[in-house]
Amino acid sequence: MSFRLAAYAVCMEDERVLLARHVSPKGESNWTLPGGRVEHGEDPFDAVIREVAEETGCDAAVERLLGVDSRVIPAADRPLPGLPEHQNVGIFYRVRITGGQLRPEPNGEIAESVWTPIPDVAGLRRSSLVDIGLALARTLPATGHVAPVPVGGLIQH
Repeated sequence: MSFRLAAYAVCMEDERVLLARHVSPKGESNWTLPGGRVEHGEDPFDAVIREVAEETGCDAAVERLLGVDSRVIPAADRPLPGLPEHQNVGIFYRVRITGGQLRPEPNGEIAESVWTPIPDVAGLRRSSLVDIGLALARTLPATGHVAPVPVGGLIQH
């Protein structure tokens, strides 16, 4: 099984959430939260700020820890045949944008970042991370955990 530790930013402002449009090497597109892999030796708190800057062009400040999500993606659901099962552990932070200007990720897979009205999110092809992050931000569970989001239709791994 492969493993990834990632930090994700839930940036909300005026009933909108900041989403990033990820385009895979195959050209498939879906919306996700700004964020990504925590490098070896990196603090997840620092990683989420770095990822927001890299992917969106914006400066960010962490307001609070929202929670942690752990999911196993079956080998059959991986993008390429022959890949093993994959565990993704995501640490979600409530983040405030403090400066900068939205732009595509240079030499990266984020084609654009957009402030999206929260009611419009349900109609987007998106990563389940978006729904997890919004649920954590809405409910602020004391455990830092919400039920897994079912994958299918517009919601992808």
